Amino acid sequence: MQARCLPARRGAFWLVAGLHLFRRNPPLLTAATLTYLLLVQMIVGLLPGVGPFLLPLALPTMILIVANGVRVVDRGGPMLPAALLHGVRGNGVTMLRLGGLHLLGAFVFVSLIMLLEGGGMKFVDIEKADDPEFIWSLLRLFVMAIPFLLAFLFAPYLAGWDGVPAAKALFFSFVAAIRNWRALLSYMAAVVLVSVALPGLLIILAGLMPEFVVQVVQVVIRMLMLFVLAPVLTASLYIGYRDVFHPPTDEHA
Repeated sequence: MQARCLPARRGAFWLVAGLHLFRRNPPLLTAATLTYLLLVQMIVGLLPGVGPFLLPLALPTMILIVANGVRVVDRGGPMLPAALLHGVRGNGVTMLRLGGLHLLGAFVFVSLIMLLEGGGMKFVDIEKADDPEFIWSLLRLFVMAIPFLLAFLFAPYLAGWDGVPAAKALFFSFVAAIRNWRALLSYMAAVVLVSVALPGLLIILAGLMPEFVVQVVQVVIRMLMLFVLAPVLTASLYIGYRDVFHPPTDEHA
């Protein structure tokens, strides 16, 4: 696999292109994304004993199925069951191995956190969100998670669509992400802008108005986050994979 090295501005382009892709079929991309989020919640919430173990195993396949919906919209093809299972059907062993590596990575990550935090998980106590130590702990958590996030960023697409073995998919994903760290940084900055900065500014401005206006603004923001931003982010990750590994001039695009 050959990963392109893109300029920083391409990262922001992924988010914009994801929005354009979303606008081509909002019901489909919203339904696919919400179904994914619902399944995640069901696995964790309804299966408290085994859910945390099943979820990492299933996530690569679930991500690929949702991405297949985005891929269909991008290519303008019919939404058929076979299209949603592209890269999954007949490739179950590879996807299961990738899920197993995902589970192993999650176990290593949690073990590392517990080791560095002295065996405790107190830093995830949401009631201490205003505590500077809480914020610092979250920052440390994010930094430690970066290698795992980069390794699994493109791995489901590589394993499902390009036929790359599970371990190599993780390696290629990590290398591609490192090569494109500027684009990823630009992408994350754009995501923070639209998901944190702009909503925060709107809530601050609404705070100058009557209380019911604040409540309405908060509800609208939540709805936009769920029904617009979440599917746009899903589409933007697909755009990122395509941009890095299969640019539009490529015959696979």
